[in-house]
Order: sequence, then structure tokens, then C-alpha cells
Amino acid sequence: MHLSTDPGVWVASFLTLCIFSFLYRDNIFYRVAEYLVVGVSAGYWLVILLRQTFVPYFIHPVFRDHNWNVVPGPVGIFLLLVAALLGLLIFTRYSRRYSWLARIPIAIIWGIGAGFVVPLSLQTKVIRQVQASMIDLRTLNTWAGINSLLVVIGVISGITYFFFSKPHRGAVGAVARVGVWTLMIGFGATFGFTVMARISLLIGRADFLFRTWLGIIQ
Repeated sequence: MHLSTDPGVWVASFLTLCIFSFLYRDNIFYRVAEYLVVGVSAGYWLVILLRQTFVPYFIHPVFRDHNWNVVPGPVGIFLLLVAALLGLLIFTRYSRRYSWLARIPIAIIWGIGAGFVVPLSLQTKVIRQVQASMIDLRTLNTWAGINSLLVVIGVISGITYFFFSKPHRGAVGAVARVGVWTLMIGFGATFGFTVMARISLLIGRADFLFRTWLGIIQ
């Protein structure tokens, strides 16, 4: 057993044990570690936002810093100032009198975000899903073709299960039952993947405690 002499390792180990203490019950050690994680994360992302967004995309071009390779013209600087003003308007939420001004940048953000997200969502969640459920008839004699056939059967039976305009009896009921099995297999695989991911995190923390901190495992 060789205890680590690194103060950072001791701090990380203490915070890890504080989080694990929640397995016993809610306590002050767990809450301190939880609040510390939230606070450090907020501070970290604030610094990242300032250094990678605000400084290179506003400070440098507006004030003509030498590190800025492309100096924008008057129109570009004007647009940057307008964008900065809209960003500052968000902070009017802290004023009871002028809080309504925050709706302007929020509406612009939502509008632009929707314009980007809707086509992307259609591409990834509709078009790609439809393409993945199509069969290439030339590959039916291969494992890939069999896999595609199973996907099509699962999709059709799953959709049939959610078709409530016709009673689930006879052939429709049989197909719907296959849909239930397909959904259960999908949910089980998703749950299993989630559990494996969490166990992987647990193994990583245990390895850190026993190998890096305590030195029990070499």
C-alpha cells in the first residue's frame, strides 16, 4: 500500500468519497461536493465562453487587435456591435422595469435555433430513419440483408402496435404482439447500455481510489 503524495489526488479522492456517501443517505458532505461540481462547472464554462467566443469574435475584431487576421469593415463591426447589444439585453431580465427587453434576443435565438434544428432533425430523425428501414433486395442472401429484413419487420410491427383505429385481434393483434416484443428488446438494450456506461464510470472511480490514491493495485 503506497498512499499518493499528490494533494490533487487527495482532494479528488475526498470528493469521490463524498459523492459515494449518498449511498448511505443524504448528508452535508454529498451536498458540498454536489454544489462544488455545479459551481466549478459554471465557472469553467464561463471562462471558456469568454476566451473562445467573446474575446476572439468581439474584442479582437472590434478593437483591431493584432492577433486578429481578418479585420472586418465598418459593416462587420456594426453587426458585431448589434450582436453584442442583443446579448447584453438578456441581462435586463434582472430588472423589473426593463425585463421585457430580454424577449427580443431570446426570440431571435429561438428563431435562428429553430431554423437550424428543424432541417437537421428531419434529416437525422426522419429521412435517415426511413432510409435505414429500407431493404436492398440485392443483399437478401447475406447477413446484411437479413438484418435489414428484421429491421423492417420490427418497424412495421412497432407502428402497428400504436395503430389504435382497429382492434388488436387476429392478424393485426399478432403483428402488434411482435411489435411489443420489438419494443421491449429495444428498451432492454437501451437500459443495458445505460447500466454498462454507469458501471464503467464506477470502475473508473474505484480504479482511481485503489490504484492512484491508495496504491493497493499496481
